[in-house]
Amino acid sequence: MPSTSALAPLRVAVLVGSTREGRFAPVVTKWLTGHLAQREDLRTDVVDLAETPLPTVLPAFGQEPPPGTAEALALVSPRLAAADAFILVTPEYNHSFPAALKNAVDWHNEQWHGKPVAFVSYGGLAGGLRAVEQLRVVMAELNAVTVRNTVSFHNAYGAFAADGRVDDPAVDTAAKAMLDQLTWWAHALRDAKAARPYPA
Repeated sequence: MPSTSALAPLRVAVLVGSTREGRFAPVVTKWLTGHLAQREDLRTDVVDLAETPLPTVLPAFGQEPPPGTAEALALVSPRLAAADAFILVTPEYNHSFPAALKNAVDWHNEQWHGKPVAFVSYGGLAGGLRAVEQLRVVMAELNAVTVRNTVSFHNAYGAFAADGRVDDPAVDTAAKAMLDQLTWWAHALRDAKAARPYPA
């Protein structure tokens, strides 16, 4: 019989990576959380980096962080630590991902260990896929597992209706495939860590 922890819903932290003025990220995030809400096996926590800004100056090794750092991290770090899986929502800036997202990644370490990461990207012709490719390398360095399937919105401003809907069955299919893979990995890794702690 499965354990109680194995039956508990998975906690998915959605990181909204864009903080710029006039950003399109809330539209994409609302679409994503609509799909997540349809899953009874998932619980969503949206961590919007525009609403939870982190300091941009990291302390020297072994030194105290800048004033106010603990308060800022308290709004983000426990939520990342509690997550069983992550979805990063990112645009593409100059063939890469936003500085605010890299900053949030760099302020943390063990919060990513042994957890799966999926990506929803958006942009112009490339749909943010070059940002995702770079994020895969970064997350591998932090002992996270990235799932293969993604959702990418090419020419994103034209992909969404005025009410935020996306009338493209292929996108719904892609979202389901991504969430199915993320869920599989999240269960597998949560069960593995329950049996044997992830090595530091």
